[in-house]
Amino acid sequence: MHMTYRVAVAGATGYAGGELLRLLLAHPAFEIGALTAHASAGDRLGVHHAHLVPLADRIVEDTTPDVLAGHDVIALALPHGASGALATALEQRCPQAVLVDAGADHRLTSPEAWAAFYGGEFCPPWTYGLPEMLLSREAGDKQRANLAGTTRIAVPGCNVTAVTLALAPGLAAGLIEPADLVAVLANGTSGAGKAAKPHLQASEILGAASPYAVGGTHRHIPEIEQNLAGPAGGADVRISFTPTLVPMSRGILATCTARPAPGATAAGVRGAWEAAYDGEPFVRVLPEGQWPSTAMTLGANTALIQVAVDARAGRLVAVCALDNLVKGTAGAAVQSLNLALGLPETQGLTTIGVAP
Repeated sequence: MHMTYRVAVAGATGYAGGELLRLLLAHPAFEIGALTAHASAGDRLGVHHAHLVPLADRIVEDTTPDVLAGHDVIALALPHGASGALATALEQRCPQAVLVDAGADHRLTSPEAWAAFYGGEFCPPWTYGLPEMLLSREAGDKQRANLAGTTRIAVPGCNVTAVTLALAPGLAAGLIEPADLVAVLANGTSGAGKAAKPHLQASEILGAASPYAVGGTHRHIPEIEQNLAGPAGGADVRISFTPTLVPMSRGILATCTARPAPGATAAGVRGAWEAAYDGEPFVRVLPEGQWPSTAMTLGANTALIQVAVDARAGRLVAVCALDNLVKGTAGAAVQSLNLALGLPETQGLTTIGVAP
């Protein structure tokens, strides 16, 4: 018997909320329930997401536990710091509902890391929503198993997903040094959210590329290091992380480098990455000589990876491209929900991008 799950989306007028609705509309097992927001409550959804034609005339409601209760699944697409109190109220009001947090509130396991990079009240971590994440150096030990049957899902940061997938195979295979990791990212502006900000205006971003959160200040750093500690065998992981805004609306291109461990060879490196993602429906190591581009992933729940060894410089280079709003956020939420609810992991998701 086919079962349909009713889903409410809080933060429905933002970029992450809108992308989640786009995916839910194409999913046969989900029915869209309440759509909520704060400042835009009372608006038609079409004012904010004209591309979501089937939902354009729906009225956005206020984000309250009363409105969100009564659904099988509640997705929170809210800024960091906004999900924790609401989630606590929902857990008391509707403990059987599956809660999915696309914000940062339930990602970190360390209260100290939360205090250092975010501040405010620390929330207990939920089941981490990156099924392909390697958990240790044991072959096949991935996060997917932990998502089956869970009722609390923390969607990873979009940058975190790209860097984690790019570097984890090398750490799990002992092929790179965990304390010498570098990641430089090109980021689409949608990753900064939908709120009006001067540096995201067309007059500022078009024809320009600019770094931000430089010098170890970006909030995704502790999450990346948390994810890579397992594949590193518990070794101390340190990463220099520099994101850069570029004039594209969506997408991440993460260029990651590391010092190879003694004895690492080009053939061994490629074999480790291919083995790590063998059979994965949404993570693909490209054929040798073909490098990822954000255009290849537009609209798809895919992460495309290439790896090489720069013998002259003594660095390993791993590049990952993904759509920050799909595999980086909403696609990860739907993929994790599929696993949590016992649905086929790939249901409602596509590996087919949009080009040109």
